[in-house]
Amino acid sequence: MGMPKLSSFSQQQRVFTEKTRRKMRGLKLVERFKSIQVHALNSEATSRRNKATGEARAITIRSLVSKSKSNTTTTTTTTTTTTNSAIANLVVPLQLPSADTLEPSIEPYLKPTNLVEALAELYHRLECCCLQSEKKTSLCVEQFTLLRSLGDQKLLRRCLRTARQNAEDVLSKVVLSAWLRFERREDELEGVSSMDCGGCVLECPKVNLVKGFSPCSINDRCQCPQGTKEETSNEESVFLCLPDEEKKDVSFCIGSEEIDCVKWRIAALSDPFKAMLYGGFAESKMRKIDFSKNGISSKGMRAVELYSRAKRLDFFCAMTVLELLSFANSFCCEEMKAACDAHLASFVGSVDDALILIDYGLEERAPLLVASCLQVLLRELPNSLHNSKVMNVFCSSEGMKRLAMVGYDSFLLYYFLSQVAMEEIMVSETTLMLLERLGECATERWQKALAFHQLGCVLLERKQYKEAQHSFEVAAEAGHVYSVAGVARTKYKQGQPYSAYKLISSLIFEHKPAGWMYQERALYNMGREKSFDLDVATELDPSLSFPYKYRALAKVEEKHIKAGILELDKIIGFKLSPDCLEVRARMFIALKDYGSAIKDIRALLTLEPNYITSNEKISGKYLVHLLSHVVQQKSQAECWMQLYEQWSSVDDVGSLAIIHQMLENEPGKSLLEFRQSLLLLRLNCQKAAMRSLRMARNHSSSLQERLIYEGWILYDTGYRDEALARVDRSITIQRSFEAYFLKAYVLADTSMDPESASYVIELLEEALKCPSDGLRKGQALNNLGSIYVDCGNLDLAEACYENALAIRHTRAHQGLARVYHQKNQRKAAYDEMTKLIEKAESNASAYEKRSEYCDREMAKVDLDVATQLDPLKTYPYRYRAAVMMDEQKESEAVDELTKAINFKPDLQMLHLRAAFYEAIGELSSALQDCQAALCLDPNHTDTLDLYQRARKLSF
Repeated sequence: MGMPKLSSFSQQQRVFTEKTRRKMRGLKLVERFKSIQVHALNSEATSRRNKATGEARAITIRSLVSKSKSNTTTTTTTTTTTTNSAIANLVVPLQLPSADTLEPSIEPYLKPTNLVEALAELYHRLECCCLQSEKKTSLCVEQFTLLRSLGDQKLLRRCLRTARQNAEDVLSKVVLSAWLRFERREDELEGVSSMDCGGCVLECPKVNLVKGFSPCSINDRCQCPQGTKEETSNEESVFLCLPDEEKKDVSFCIGSEEIDCVKWRIAALSDPFKAMLYGGFAESKMRKIDFSKNGISSKGMRAVELYSRAKRLDFFCAMTVLELLSFANSFCCEEMKAACDAHLASFVGSVDDALILIDYGLEERAPLLVASCLQVLLRELPNSLHNSKVMNVFCSSEGMKRLAMVGYDSFLLYYFLSQVAMEEIMVSETTLMLLERLGECATERWQKALAFHQLGCVLLERKQYKEAQHSFEVAAEAGHVYSVAGVARTKYKQGQPYSAYKLISSLIFEHKPAGWMYQERALYNMGREKSFDLDVATELDPSLSFPYKYRALAKVEEKHIKAGILELDKIIGFKLSPDCLEVRARMFIALKDYGSAIKDIRALLTLEPNYITSNEKISGKYLVHLLSHVVQQKSQAECWMQLYEQWSSVDDVGSLAIIHQMLENEPGKSLLEFRQSLLLLRLNCQKAAMRSLRMARNHSSSLQERLIYEGWILYDTGYRDEALARVDRSITIQRSFEAYFLKAYVLADTSMDPESASYVIELLEEALKCPSDGLRKGQALNNLGSIYVDCGNLDLAEACYENALAIRHTRAHQGLARVYHQKNQRKAAYDEMTKLIEKAESNASAYEKRSEYCDREMAKVDLDVATQLDPLKTYPYRYRAAVMMDEQKESEAVDELTKAINFKPDLQMLHLRAAFYEAIGELSSALQDCQAALCLDPNHTDTLDLYQRARKLSF
């Protein structure tokens, strides 16, 4: 059975309004578009219009300088003159962009119109191929592609690890291993070689070159670090491994030299030699055979003779082995060729080695040698992207043809390369060529859709609109509906707004409506209809940032700057993004609130250190420099005091800004970079958090400190056991708060028995005995209180939370409320959460938690506020849906969950909706939701049980 139709009033009203508006427009729709002029973002016309309408709000850099003269303390004449001169050179006004110049980007991901259905179908295929490891690898890569639009880095890494676990061929192992390493950006870790083995078998360079499937766990250890260095064979050891002296009954003459050989052993090297020496050829009766014209030197032939008896290559130099490889190829000596191929593969240790040997490997069609060279080049990404010789191997048509000769014109290879290139420089020629090669390698529909959609995105950014349109059309023909948005955008850019409008309107009526559809159509609309489309886009997908930015700038143009800031506050409160922070900073500058402006720019630079403004192309760092002339700068001690203030008021953005300033005062301070990473993780900025953590590791002042940061990196990337090993090493060097805290944190992140809980408590108590500041000790006390509550020690938990509050760890109110609730003091729990809400304004989590300690009506009010503050939180939707089910409003309950699943397919919500479907007898829908949930987490026990039950009932 299909899913029930949505029946909420707002949705019915939207459908009715849409139909009415469509009828009213009638034939006059075309005329409306005749007056529309398309402006490029930085066109002269746009600049003139902005200047005419925006003079009141334009704040020039010169005005900042003049303001600074009255606000800052007197400095030396030389410094002031130099600064003013530098600022005076920047004549472009820093002003707010016009709302009509804004455009949302076309995201370079696959976005199915029904992601749940796509995930369910993929999980079904994964089930069917459970015994075919090679097929499963391909499906895991497809799964990775489907889930990229969700932005969950841990989920994506798990897809790549599973793909690597099931890989059989050498190239797939090499590519996936390098991809996993790139996702951790180990290239940014100082002192780590690209070919170092981190101890994990899935990423070991040597293991990657072993063909065939070998079942292993992500935690399996490889023996490379413990292995002893191979000894080089000397002449004495060579003769020890040779068989007893045999009669040499044939000689191969090369020039004036004769190489005596054992005839039957040479014949055993290949069928051609066997035919030559024992067949009907003249050579079979010769004692001496002239081999001068067969492309091998006398030294090489001696090596052949030695190999024929010893079957070993480790006593030859690389050039000799290369000669043997060529000889083996010429005379079909397959065993010798394979041995040379494997031996040469072990020589590749650097990019220079790889660039030399890959030519030999490709010429002689030696797949293992080529794979070894590719492995070095891939593990050096993104740096190797900037090496023209490396890119010639991958980008040129000739290079791809040569790779095809060894079977390495692989979609997976070019998928990885193109993704790295897009992250590095999206509009570069290298990116363009790699995506073109990717399209040539695509064989399945989803591969073709991805390759051409991404190529379209790059061409669109390069302003090659006609070519971009063609690429998007190819992707759309391959079944990717989202690429139609790209087609529409390119038509709009080519002066065809009405055609673009019709294209997106047809999508809305032919498919299940999605937020991005209305957002895209809003670009081609005007006035109230534009506002209507943007409001619907936000209702369908509140995570889209463009509607908020447009509405904010529209309010600014109506001279309501503060209202515009409040509009941006809505999305920044639950989704921190550089573009929104930049626009809000511009609005603060328009209000001459420079302190708030510099705070937003510092937070922005924490997310993207090299950020450049969208219009004037000014670096964020330079803006901070300019604004610092009108904002009083704080000493490091004052910054610490303010950090405590921001932390206690749960102002994470403010805390990011303060830490950014502290790092300006003390560059490379690992302690501050570590704090920065913790804040970014809390804000769900995983990539930026990992970058800060890597910087903390690089700048650590001691080995024991470095081991702690490496432990966090390993833990956050899924290597739990290795993280614990790093912590234990750190503790043996020196006891520290952070080492004990990390160990307790890692161990607590699993279901604990009483013995494990007791050990975690002991670790946290040890941490609290070590020196640290109040911010970190407050967190440790909070965690300790949580463990005590789980163990039923409520009095000890209460003491921990009160101690945490005493040092201004505001979030401890939540833990204390939990203690009161466990003691059946519900009113006290509610009051405790109210204190948190009073201190932490606009904190959705506080409202969400308080709802657990009041009656149903009050809980509903709190959860509605939580959803308004953070629409991405799933608990409010699940609670409201459960209440509706209790009231026997099954359809409304399903609709409530569906509303959130459409923009955030969360595991818990899919599981709950599947249970609802099972309860009302819609088993096909229940099975689909179970499959989609298991595609997100194949080991979720409750969903597995429900899935098995629904399957039995459906049969």
